[in-house]
Amino acid sequence: MLKPFHLRASKAHQRLVDLAQSVGQAHLRDLFANDESRLQRMSASVNGLYIDWSKHRVTAEVMEALVALAEEAGWEEGVRQLFAGEHINQTEDRSVLHMALRGLEGDDFKVDGEDVMDDVLSTRKAFGAYADSVRSSGRITDVVNIGIGGSDLGPLMVTKALRKHSNGGPKVHFVSNVDGAHLESVLEGLNPASTLFLVVSKTFTTQETMANADAAKAWLVAALGEQAIDQHFAAVSTNIPAAVAFGVDADHIFGFKDWVGGRYSLWGPVGLSIACAVGSRAFNELLEGARAMDRHFATAPAAENVPLISALLGIWYREYLGFATHVVLPYAQDLDRFPAYLQQADMESNGKYVGRDGKPVEHLTGPVVWGEAGTNGQHAFYQLLHQGTSIHPADIIAVEAPLSQFEDHHTKLLANAVAQAEALMCGRTEKEVRNEMAAAGRDADAIDAIAPHRVFKGNRPSTFMLLDELSPANVGQLIALYEHRIFIQGLLWNVCSYDQWGVELGKVLAKNILGEWSGSIAHAAHDASTQHLIQRLNR
Repeated sequence: MLKPFHLRASKAHQRLVDLAQSVGQAHLRDLFANDESRLQRMSASVNGLYIDWSKHRVTAEVMEALVALAEEAGWEEGVRQLFAGEHINQTEDRSVLHMALRGLEGDDFKVDGEDVMDDVLSTRKAFGAYADSVRSSGRITDVVNIGIGGSDLGPLMVTKALRKHSNGGPKVHFVSNVDGAHLESVLEGLNPASTLFLVVSKTFTTQETMANADAAKAWLVAALGEQAIDQHFAAVSTNIPAAVAFGVDADHIFGFKDWVGGRYSLWGPVGLSIACAVGSRAFNELLEGARAMDRHFATAPAAENVPLISALLGIWYREYLGFATHVVLPYAQDLDRFPAYLQQADMESNGKYVGRDGKPVEHLTGPVVWGEAGTNGQHAFYQLLHQGTSIHPADIIAVEAPLSQFEDHHTKLLANAVAQAEALMCGRTEKEVRNEMAAAGRDADAIDAIAPHRVFKGNRPSTFMLLDELSPANVGQLIALYEHRIFIQGLLWNVCSYDQWGVELGKVLAKNILGEWSGSIAHAAHDASTQHLIQRLNR
C-alpha cells in the first residue's frame, strides 16, 4: 500500500513556495535570454516522441526542488509497488496492473503472487483472432461499440487516432449516452445484416449500456429474428451467464480482471473495437508502444523520466502557482478526442479531496482538464489563453508526418502549432505593438486607443510534444505517458487515484428516482427543487 504523504509538511514544500515567488514570476523571455543551454536541458526524445518543456516557468533549481518533493513522496517505491501488483487501489483492495495488458511473454507481472501473463496473452490472442475474423469475413461492414466511460472514451479515441491504419476494416461506431438519440443517430443507415454489436460492460448491468444494448437487440431482432443474435453480438464482460442469457455466443465473450480499472482498460478486451478497426497486428503495435513507455518510466532516472517530469510540472502549477486547469491541444484532427479521453483519465483519478489516510487533504489536487483540436480551438478559446485573466498551462501535441494526402494543409497546421507555442511564451510588448502600428501608418491617436488591446503579456507555459508519425506505437506511448503522469500526481497529492466513488452517488439517486416513477420503491423525501422536478417529469 502506498504510504500517506503530506505535501505541505514536506521539506521541499517551503523551498518550492519561495521559488514560486521568485522564479515562478520571472518571464520566459528572460529565462531563455539568460540560459543558452535551456532547450538542451529541458527536452528529450523517447522512441518516436520528442518533448520540449523549456517553455515552462521553471529553472534547474525548480526542477531539483520538484524532484526532491517526489523523492520525499517515495516515487521510486511507488513505481515499484505499481508494477509489482501490490494493492495500491486501497479502498477496493486491488492491484492496479493495466500495464500487464500490454506485456509480453517473460514479463514479470503478478497479482497476489500469481503470474497473470498466461491469461493476458491467451485472452489477447482470442479477441485478436475474433477481430481479424470479423475483418476478413466480408460479412460485417459496421461495428457498433456499446459502452460508457472507460468502455467508450478510450476505444473511441484510439479508433479515431488510428483511422489511417484501418486498411479496409469495418466502420466502427460508438454509442454511450442513455439518450436514445445517440443510438438512433448511429443506427440510421446501418444494415442489420452487416452490423456487429459489441456490448462492453464488466458486470453486464451498467444502466446506460444495457438500455442501449436492449434497444439494439430489439432493432436487430425486428429485422433478422432471434436466431441472428449470436452472430451479431459479442461481449466484453466478466458476467458470462448474463451475457449468454442476453444471447451472446459464449465463444464471443471476453473478460478481464478487477485489477484493470475502466479508464485504463483499452489495452485489453475493452479494446476489441480498436482491434476490429485496425486488426490485431496494429493493435499489438499500440501495446508495444505503451510497453516501451512503461519501461522508460520504470527505469529512467528522475532527470530524464518524461512522465515524472510532466507530472511535476503539473504539481508546480497547481499547488505553487495556483493555475486551476490543464489544457490539451492536439494539432492533429485524428487526435481530436484525446482531450475528452484525458478528462476522464485524469479528473476521475485525481479529482478528490480525501487523502490515502482517510483525512481531507490540505492542498489543491486535480486540475480541470480540457482542450480541443487545433486549429479549431484558435478560433474559439485561444483568446482566453492569450489574454484571459487566468493562466492555463498547455500541452501542444503535433505530428511530423502528414496525416492526409493534403500535405500543404499539414504544413500550415504545423506552422500554427509552433506559432501558438511561441505566442503563448513571448507575447507582444506595448512597444512592439506601437512600432508595428506606426510602421503600418496608423496615427498617434489610433495607436493610443488600440495598442493596449493588442498587447499580449506572454509568459504562458506550454509543453510541445512532437510525434514523428501517428503510428499505433506512438499513440500507445503517448497514452501511457499520461497514465503515468496521473499516477505520480496522485502519489504526491496523497489521493487514491484508482477508485471513483464520486461517480456512484448520482447513479444511486437516479436509480431511486426511476424506482419512484415506476412504483417499485416508496416515494422518498427530497428538497423542494428536486421534488418539483421529479413531479414535473414523471411520465
